[in-house]
Amino acid sequence: MTSSTSTHRPLGATVLAILAGIAAVFAGIHLLQSLGILPYVIGPASFRDFNLWYAIMWGLMVWVYIWLVQMLWQVRPEAWMFLAVITVFNLIVGFVSMIGVTTWSDVSMSIILNAIILIYIMLPGVRGAFGMAKQ
Repeated sequence: MTSSTSTHRPLGATVLAILAGIAAVFAGIHLLQSLGILPYVIGPASFRDFNLWYAIMWGLMVWVYIWLVQMLWQVRPEAWMFLAVITVFNLIVGFVSMIGVTTWSDVSMSIILNAIILIYIMLPGVRGAFGMAKQ
């Protein structure tokens, strides 16, 4: 008689992995925009622009989010902490860019997604799934 051991992944870890995957897609879209492949769309106007610095930074963010998806899927506690740090960083960058020349329509999806991730990651059940619950 053989016994099968199945790994149990908490729902919170699965939801965070999916949200990090969505953030990776958004970062990939920004990467393609900074390479001039996809246009920036502001209202009825759209334009293309190439910026190597933005392309490098968004490429790194895509890599970070893909790594985070893998680590969140494995329910690693360091992924929870790193996602919290990256989310706060992205929120700060989004709000600071709104102070400059960027409009709300440019960063709204990023800010909303990062706010949802930050709120969800701080829920007690999600913290407990990663072993981060207060003792």
